[in-house]
Amino acid sequence: MLSTQKKIVGGIFCNLKKVFDSVDHDILVSKLEFYGIRGKFKELIKSYLTNRYQRVSITSKNSCHSSFSKWRKVRCVVPQESILGPLLFLLYINDLARVFGNNHKPVLFANDTSLIVTHLNNTDFSKEITSAFNQLNKWSAANLLSLNLKKTQYIQFRTKNTSVNGISIGYNNTFILNTSYTKFLGLVITNSLSWKDHITQLIPKLGKACYILKCIRPFMSQDALKSVYYSYFHSLIT
Repeated sequence: MLSTQKKIVGGIFCNLKKVFDSVDHDILVSKLEFYGIRGKFKELIKSYLTNRYQRVSITSKNSCHSSFSKWRKVRCVVPQESILGPLLFLLYINDLARVFGNNHKPVLFANDTSLIVTHLNNTDFSKEITSAFNQLNKWSAANLLSLNLKKTQYIQFRTKNTSVNGISIGYNNTFILNTSYTKFLGLVITNSLSWKDHITQLIPKLGKACYILKCIRPFMSQDALKSVYYSYFHSLIT
């Protein structure tokens, strides 16, 4: 039977620093082995990650000459713009869910990881969410990741009759922003779970897309117009 008691609900919306550039290869491979990726396939993944090098190239606008840094071996990077990159990162952070208790619900999506905490009273809620945030930071440090505390935000979800708990959440004397709205996976989420702010930001983008379609309509085929529609308008609606 569902409880009829009103719960306090808060969300921590995290931002991880340089997520794809911070994945330690040794830790990743050990986690892959834990998930059953062993033998030749594990060696294939290791060969995909290791012995990669990169350097920086700087080209002057006023000359055709370029300057290059020295080649450096890449030790903590999952290749971006690759098919395997996001999957490997999700496997890297998948065990984060094991850190939390029954009152915590993590939502893992690359650097947009979030944590929802619920409880029946303010005192226990404050303890739970502070403890959960500390555990999150300790897990990050153990996995050679770190939260960007300046971009990490806290929202208390509430109805009109719910009082604000005024909690301050921080780690190592650095406190995260307590806000009434945030952006998460392309959506503007407010503390009242209203669509109003999201729609307000969406309308100008849709208007711009309509104007573009109107301007190019006389010069492009129907198939080309469909491609532009799906890129500029339909993607925002979905």
